[in-house]
Amino acid sequence: MTTSGERVRRAALELFAERGFHGTGIRQLAERAGLSSASLYHYMGTKEDLLVELMRTSLDRLVAAADAVLLAHDDPTSRLIALVRLHVTSHAERPLETRVVDDEVHALSPQRRAEVVALRDRYEAAWREVIDEGLAQGAFAVESAAVARRALLEMCSGVARWFDPAGPTALPALAEQYAGLALRLLGADTATDASAPRRVDADTPSPV
Repeated sequence: MTTSGERVRRAALELFAERGFHGTGIRQLAERAGLSSASLYHYMGTKEDLLVELMRTSLDRLVAAADAVLLAHDDPTSRLIALVRLHVTSHAERPLETRVVDDEVHALSPQRRAEVVALRDRYEAAWREVIDEGLAQGAFAVESAAVARRALLEMCSGVARWFDPAGPTALPALAEQYAGLALRLLGADTATDASAPRRVDADTPSPV
């Protein structure tokens, strides 16, 4: 059974994604959660507290998963593939979280914004480490590691805006295709790399 606190968090996630933080009122939150405005504060603190909780939950999950990737894989190519799979899958499965985390940071007060940005930076640090390691070992070849990292993150985050589970490509296959694109963007030699994602033909039937 869904608790009242869970209903409040779900209502906030939906409304912040639909209307933005400043466009969402307390009465709208209460109505979406099925609670009275008076009882809503028992489950949320301030509206900003609720937004920070949603952002922190999403980013903590990503940071923990990225840390696990770095521990589970030894070479930069395998690590990069695993990071891409993680990012594509998590963003496709949780598009509302992606929209709120990416679009509503500006709505936070300076202190709370710094807290959230620090978490985001910790996650991006895993990507920075892997790309820098690949460049140092000659596994990757790009002019700018910073530009490549930002391009990869933007590319992978984009699935949150268009992925449809009922579409023609299953999410695991999509993540594999994105991993292949990422390796090519980084100038990796995938022809002889056994860890590189296998090719998925565009006309191969698959559930997405």
